Amino acid sequence: MGIYLNPTNAGFRESVNSEIYVDKSGMLSQTNRLLGTEQKNICVSRPRRFGKSMAVKMLVAYYSKGCDSASLFAPLKIASSPSYPQHLNCHNVIAVNMQNFLSTAHHVKQMITDLQAALCQELAREFQIPVSESLPELLSRIFAATGEQFIFIFDEWDCIFREKKESAEDHLLYLDFLRNLLKDRTYVLLCYMTGILPIKKYGSHSALNMFTEYSMTNPRILAEYTGFTEPEVMELCERYGMDFPETARWYDGYTFRRISHIYSPKSVVDAMLNEEFDSYWTQTETYEALKVYIEMNFDGLKDSIIEMLAGNRIRINTATFQNDMTSFQSKDDVMTLLIHLGYLAYDFQTQEVFVPNYEVSKEFTNAVQGAGWDAVIHAVWESEKLLRATWNQDAAAVASALESAHLETSILTYNNENALACAVSLAYYSARIYYTEIRELPAGKGFADIVYLPRQNHPDKPAMIIELKWKKNAEGAIAQIKERNYVKALEDYAGNILLVAINYDPQSKRHTCIIEKVIQQ
Repeated sequence: MGIYLNPTNAGFRESVNSEIYVDKSGMLSQTNRLLGTEQKNICVSRPRRFGKSMAVKMLVAYYSKGCDSASLFAPLKIASSPSYPQHLNCHNVIAVNMQNFLSTAHHVKQMITDLQAALCQELAREFQIPVSESLPELLSRIFAATGEQFIFIFDEWDCIFREKKESAEDHLLYLDFLRNLLKDRTYVLLCYMTGILPIKKYGSHSALNMFTEYSMTNPRILAEYTGFTEPEVMELCERYGMDFPETARWYDGYTFRRISHIYSPKSVVDAMLNEEFDSYWTQTETYEALKVYIEMNFDGLKDSIIEMLAGNRIRINTATFQNDMTSFQSKDDVMTLLIHLGYLAYDFQTQEVFVPNYEVSKEFTNAVQGAGWDAVIHAVWESEKLLRATWNQDAAAVASALESAHLETSILTYNNENALACAVSLAYYSARIYYTEIRELPAGKGFADIVYLPRQNHPDKPAMIIELKWKKNAEGAIAQIKERNYVKALEDYAGNILLVAINYDPQSKRHTCIIEKVIQQ
């Protein structure tokens, strides 16, 4: 065993022995299928603290000849897979954290030289052959002499693109090194690379076009291993006595075709251990990192972010993103980067992007504070007053609060009922603490514009049905709620229901409001 060649299982043992360990070993049955095939090169990208390094430790512990991991994996899901015994500790593994080499080198060329020297020394010693300065050459000689193949596991593969953002020359040098090491090499049994970014693109193709990518825009068959699934989180909530709906509000929201609910692992674990909901994942990055991209304001990015903070989804094109942190040509490129960083979620089927949960939403409000978005921040701060005025059925105060929340941005300048709905939703930002917001809820003979249903841990709050009108009147809105029997949509709800009718007159630029209460048994 060595430091990089056939390491021990110490890292994975630490993970399994932790108070909270969620079994993701089923992923190994997927990588087993790829061994020695044309699909053997995979790049798995996820946000920071989404379990990338834990997966690396698991792969090392399972495949490496340098350890005996039978007792570690016996209780885990992979042990029931037919392929499990065939590959358990049966392969040569080369495992490298690229960040470690970059941190000690003055430049990328030196990093590559140091990496090759370290690996070549261990390989030459293990296989009793003369050392070489070229890693691909040495591996080719080992394969020719022994037939031995290797599993390559590279953690933080993209650190160069994150830390050397502006250095295109370094990027190309690094990609050429990886291509020469891995492409069309018979000694490669599997290559598993993981990082935050997918494979860097240059021009119309990638230097590493033999890789299959599993990313936050499309994790494919690895979706359930991207984070914690809903059943996994429900089990943790039951074990630790934590409220599941509140856990979902804080940390759910990433959605994929195969798995519709993926939770932030770091945040869920910390919430369980601390028995308290808070922003845990976002503490691993400063809001300044998010703020930098928001302030770019490419092509109306600011308006799109305001719309998403109001609960809307934005359709984007992720295909133009160059998989780096500098080559932005449009707001779609910036938002695609934010998907990979975990700040936005993406629906692959509808090609829409949105803010995934309350934890991330709070980070967005922190990032826009002091960034010339004073009107947005003011609306968020004032939203609690608006909410309490609604509870108190103070229609005049509600109308007044909406006046102050009338923001001067293109998307929220009222020009139709949809824009009004967006502005009202943002104005009721604080309602998300107490409610689940539903847009266009099928109700009676139509669709209620906005419905707020109290969360399980806030049963004292009234449900709210909001009907919006544009260039009409609040009396017509309240009549519509009653005539179309919107309350019927809440027939399973028992308690107070507030009927809130809001109209905006673009000529007078005034809001009017009527609030009535009904009690449903």
